Amino acid sequence: MAQPARFTFDLDLGKRTNAAPPTPMVPEDLVAQLIAQAREEAYAEGMVAGERNATATAAQTLAAAAGTLATQTAEMAIALDDATLQAQREAIELAASVGRKLALHLLARYPTTELDALIGECMQSLAGVPHLVVRCHPAIADGIRDIATAHMQTSGFSGRLIVMGDPDQRLGDGKLEWVDGGLVRDIGAVSKDIDTKIKAYLAAKSGRANSEESGH
Repeated sequence: MAQPARFTFDLDLGKRTNAAPPTPMVPEDLVAQLIAQAREEAYAEGMVAGERNATATAAQTLAAAAGTLATQTAEMAIALDDATLQAQREAIELAASVGRKLALHLLARYPTTELDALIGECMQSLAGVPHLVVRCHPAIADGIRDIATAHMQTSGFSGRLIVMGDPDQRLGDGKLEWVDGGLVRDIGAVSKDIDTKIKAYLAAKSGRANSEESGH
C-alpha cells in the first residue's frame, strides 16, 4: 500500500517576528491647537473665578464699611445731641447769670421799683382793712412811705399806714402785712426758684435725649 504524501508549506517560520502594531501618529499642529485651546479655557475659567472672588470680597468690604459708617454715624449723632444739650445748658446758665447781674444792677439803681408795684397792686384789694404795715430796708423807708401815701389817694385803702425800716430786709426786698394776710418780695427766693426751674428743665431735656437714644 502506497504511503500518502506529506503536505509541506512553503513558509519560512524562522523569519516571523513579534513586532507591536504601529502607533497612529497625531499631527503636531493639531496638538499645538489643542494645547492653546486648553490654555484659553483655563484662563477664561480663572478670570471668571477671579471676578467672582473679587465681587464677593468687594461686597464684604462694602458691608463692613457700611456697618462702620452706621456705627460712626450713631456715635456722631449722640455726640451732636450731647454737644447741643451742653450748648443749651451753657446758654441758659449764661442767660440766668446775666439776668441776676442785671437784676442786682437795677435794684441798686431803682431800689423802690419792685415795692412800688407791689404796694399799688395790693392796696387795690385792701378796702376796709384797718392798717397796713410795710417793712423795707432803712435806706429806702422814707421813699417807700411817700410812694405808699400816693397810692392811698388812688386806691380804696383808707386805713392806717405804717412803714418800718427793717435792717433784715435787703435793698429792694420788703414785706406787706395786714390783719389777715401779707405779701413778701424776696429777690433771693425768686432767684432760687428760677434756678430750680432751670435745673428741672435741663434734667427733663437730658432725660428725653437719653430716652430717645435708648429707643434707637
